[in-house]
Amino acid sequence: MAFWKDKNVAITGGDGFIGSHLAEMLLAQGARLTIVGRDPLRNLASVKDKLKFVQGDLRDTAFTQSAFKDAEVVMHLAGLVRGVGFNAANPATMISENVRINASVLEGAAKTESVERLLFTSSACGYPLEAKVPLREEEFFNGFPEPSNAPYGWSKRLGEIECGAYAKQYGMRIAIVRPFNSYGPRDNFNPAESHVIPALIRRAVEKQDPFVVWGTGNATRAFIYVTDVAAGMMLACENYAKCDALNLGNGTETTIRELVGEVLAAAGHSSAKLVFDSSKPQGQPRRSASIEKAKDKIGFAPKVGLKEGLGKTVEWYLKNGGERK
Repeated sequence: MAFWKDKNVAITGGDGFIGSHLAEMLLAQGARLTIVGRDPLRNLASVKDKLKFVQGDLRDTAFTQSAFKDAEVVMHLAGLVRGVGFNAANPATMISENVRINASVLEGAAKTESVERLLFTSSACGYPLEAKVPLREEEFFNGFPEPSNAPYGWSKRLGEIECGAYAKQYGMRIAIVRPFNSYGPRDNFNPAESHVIPALIRRAVEKQDPFVVWGTGNATRAFIYVTDVAAGMMLACENYAKCDALNLGNGTETTIRELVGEVLAAAGHSSAKLVFDSSKPQGQPRRSASIEKAKDKIGFAPKVGLKEGLGKTVEWYLKNGGERK
């Protein structure tokens, strides 16, 4: 990690869930940070005096050029992210806004002489529903993205295509990562927007009983702790800036039934009556990443197991009252 010492790094979305953990890890490695975000107190209050913070419209290339001034590395995590309902109701907005943001970030970086490389954060949502599990990188563009988040998935596919175009035209060194089902402290616990783990934790802490879960409980996911995602981003940017996507996942599938049991135990609510409502949708039957390519190319190896990660997340949620900062 000596690569990062005294490196000027700009992180879009650096005050968000994953971005704030990435920022803290980069600071620990001696990087000099510029955070392009919404609020320095949102998740970075403890380190706000150690970084530069800028706000502006990421769709504006003049702003991105200004924000990236003196940056040697741009790590692009920002984008429009919403739940399934927003995707269904606003598909054009989801696609067009993310394409505009990605184009502006790439253009701003391309026009900034100091920028040596860029990280683009793609998503597992771009994989087609019918792809063979565990999902391998070469399956990404085969078929249509899974229906529940198709607009977001399309926007990430287009983002990867944009990266390829900029790499070809400008010779940019670009790393691409596809995180799978990340979770951890500072996740979004808003009941209208949260993903499965923060939603379950919130309800478990509230001691809901009976504890009703949509679906059969047999669907599987491979959850990855947020600091493992951030570490993978750093490794990819340092060692594989070749515009060739890498999966960042855990590699171990867990059923939703097993997950619920672990969440209830971590929240001290194991006595709840567990009810699975099979009349409700459960989403994709299986989602798990093959991480063999990331292991081979960048030495990626997740370190935080599900039980440990859930314990840390519940502890953070209890300490912070569940607020998203």
